[in-house]
Amino acid sequence: MQKTAAFQIDESGWIHCPVCGCRTRTKIRSETIVMNFPIFCPKCRHECLIDAKQLKIRLSVEPVARQ
Repeated sequence: MQKTAAFQIDESGWIHCPVCGCRTRTKIRSETIVMNFPIFCPKCRHECLIDAKQLKIRLSVEPVARQ
């Protein structure tokens, strides 16, 4: 399993990848609530599931690695 850093959100609401730090294609607002939401980084191609509530994001479940 890959060790990941904390999720970051910039002032516009864009979620940044926890692995490479680049902006993903997902944007959230302060009233956004999601559970088991897939996030994909187009740069490093890392995918993970998140839970988000009141701009607090945490890793939900790490997907199974493909071989």
